[in-house]
Amino acid sequence: MHQIIQWPSQERPREKLLKHGPQALSDAELLAIFLRTGVKGKNAIQLAREIIQHFGTLGQLLTANKTQFCQFKGLGEAKFAQLIACLEMNKRVSAEEVAKGSVIEKPQQVKQYFQSRLMNQKNEVFAALFLDNQHQIIAYEELFYGTVNTTIVHPRVIIQRALAWNAAAIIVAHNHPSGHIQPSQADIDITQTLKSTLEIIDVRLLDHLIIAAHRVISLAEQGHIF
Repeated sequence: MHQIIQWPSQERPREKLLKHGPQALSDAELLAIFLRTGVKGKNAIQLAREIIQHFGTLGQLLTANKTQFCQFKGLGEAKFAQLIACLEMNKRVSAEEVAKGSVIEKPQQVKQYFQSRLMNQKNEVFAALFLDNQHQIIAYEELFYGTVNTTIVHPRVIIQRALAWNAAAIIVAHNHPSGHIQPSQADIDITQTLKSTLEIIDVRLLDHLIIAAHRVISLAEQGHIF
């Protein structure tokens, strides 16, 4: 087994990240930087690959509970605490960027915010950001809670909350705990229903986001809101 330090500098995850940015790294390379070291007989990247294979996806690793996380050799309570701290810092930074009274200027702001709020949920959660006519944030609310693979959404409740906040626009989102990122037909149907229903009270549905661990897709970008 070759130690990572013996690799050419352009192939080492940390040096690669510093030179090309985190987007240039694979899931295993990113995890290897987090792990810092491997275990006997395996370097950090080999260990990272085995961990991801064991959990299925990077997202499922990030949402594992303490018992599931610590049972894998090479992980433990110290690493679990480190991971939770990293996730919480990301959540707080996202909350600062999308705080009450701030203006939504970039779609990425909203994606990161909903991701930090919903990515660790074990069951489906349907949430909404209520905005004024300048796209300034009025409120964030989690409206519906479901099972691991479904949530029942009531448009009437969303209309009531939009009227209560005197909102001019809404961005909604829900998570897929399964890690499957693509929208279901039910997701598309409820998006269309919400759009047409909200139009009756002169409120715009700007987007419907789906969160699956570290990935986010926009139904507006996919052409389902027009």
